[in-house]
Amino acid sequence: MGLFRFSLRCSACATMAVMLVVVGGCAGRESLPALPTQNPPPFSQSGELPVSDRWWSEFADPALNEQINQALESSFTLAAARQRLRAARAVARREASDLFPDVNGVADIGGSFGPGTDLQNYVFGFEAAYPLDLWGQIESRVEAERLRAAATQQDYRAVALTLSAEITRTWFSLIEAHAQLGLLDEQIKTNRTGLLLQESRFGLGLIRSPDVLRQRQLVEATLEQAVVAKARIEVLEHQLAVLVGQMPQSAQYDAGTVLPDLPPLPATGLPSELLQRRPDVRRDYLAFAAADRDLAAAISDQYPRLSLTGSLLNVADRPETIFRDWFVSIGGQLIAPLVDGGQRKAEVARTSAVVCELFNRYGQTMLIAFGEVEDSLARERYQIERLSHLEKQLELARQAAEQLREQYLLEPDTDYLAVLTAITAQQRLQREMLSAQLELRLIRVALYLALAGSFDPLPQDNLQPAPTVQPPASVPADMPPADIPTVAISATDISTADIPAASVVAGQKNASEALNFHGNDIDSKYIDLHYFDHTSAAQAMDGLIDVVPNFVDSDLKSPETRRDE
Repeated sequence: MGLFRFSLRCSACATMAVMLVVVGGCAGRESLPALPTQNPPPFSQSGELPVSDRWWSEFADPALNEQINQALESSFTLAAARQRLRAARAVARREASDLFPDVNGVADIGGSFGPGTDLQNYVFGFEAAYPLDLWGQIESRVEAERLRAAATQQDYRAVALTLSAEITRTWFSLIEAHAQLGLLDEQIKTNRTGLLLQESRFGLGLIRSPDVLRQRQLVEATLEQAVVAKARIEVLEHQLAVLVGQMPQSAQYDAGTVLPDLPPLPATGLPSELLQRRPDVRRDYLAFAAADRDLAAAISDQYPRLSLTGSLLNVADRPETIFRDWFVSIGGQLIAPLVDGGQRKAEVARTSAVVCELFNRYGQTMLIAFGEVEDSLARERYQIERLSHLEKQLELARQAAEQLREQYLLEPDTDYLAVLTAITAQQRLQREMLSAQLELRLIRVALYLALAGSFDPLPQDNLQPAPTVQPPASVPADMPPADIPTVAISATDISTADIPAASVVAGQKNASEALNFHGNDIDSKYIDLHYFDHTSAAQAMDGLIDVVPNFVDSDLKSPETRRDE
């Protein structure tokens, strides 16, 4: 029959008493300042309809929806944030393992050889250790890591929101850049028509050579603006490709020339509801709560620690006695910090300062959230007022340019510089009006971003397909985009009611029709594309080809599953 031994190890009672006296005066927690956002006042404006989680759908642009959906699947930035979330959850699980006992298998075979009898030793069995969480230190550490994992999840959703906003801004800027290029093409044609007329009048001796030179300078200035617009289009396409996770070398998009209508003003709700929606505010709060649990763990670390140990071992001195003698050992270990040079007290002070820092950062984030909403509301209100003044300026500039042109044609002694100045001002206001329309949409994007809550970053599978223009399969890789023939879109593929007519069939509308906005936007009657003649030339738009490179291997990035989410 096996031999059983029982041993119990514990520290002396005197040591325990001394330890309790030493750790009795643990550091107390510093009081936190009061939040400056107690009972915040309501926002200055509010609409009727609440903001959707996928706020970009308010613009009813299928092409924009498709780009954001692709980014949610292919963006490396979002994939990196997703991996940070996985790492944070793994850290929380690792920390939670301390709540369970550690059980290890043990095997030891050895021998001593020399003069006399050879000795052999065979030991195998199990050892276990379990730290008793008397003061809640382990639980505090586990809770802190779980809160950090939750904060990382909110940061992941904040990254998804920021990514969607960047794509929306880039997409609208691309539409406006195409509209600017179409407008500049019309202005170039009009200015060249004026140059031909000036050269004819100069040949007849009706005007001086400086008038012709000024008109040539106007044509060159408009051509220079068109070069800037083309460069801007190409850069925006590169930026959009990077955002959605594509190669910028082959990125081309058919964004159209018509900005979407401005949706009605959304409901801003209560400031307290905003704090519950915004992921960045929730992220900072969870980080503050995690630091508070770190402080609790640091305070508990000043107290004694008790661990239970046990083992079940089989010990034999020769192979014949294996499995005969079993030894059971149960013990307890009490560790009490006596002198540590102030290390634990300093750690309490450090974590307390971190708690206060994160608390103040949380309060600042709340103020920034309120400020972003108010800033967007104010900017949109004044931007609409600015557009009204721009419309009036453009109408006055059109009338002035028309009257000065008629006066110049009827009275040869009229200074052409006044005509040129009026025409330049009119064309500048036309371009500025388009930029102001873009700015109004970007302000609304900022408002949606300030009001939006977190959403499920997983891509959707049932999106309505957006119209794209694809090159034929036989097109050479080095062919310029302007020379690539387009493929017509049949009526069965997409309804023309879903997109503006100017973006369905390029080259069939002039710039004044393609830039026909609605609501607070400029009307086409304010854009005078005539110079000296009263016939509008057909619009010549560069055909941009939407080529979607499929270079990203789906195996390189593991999308987040709903189990991880």
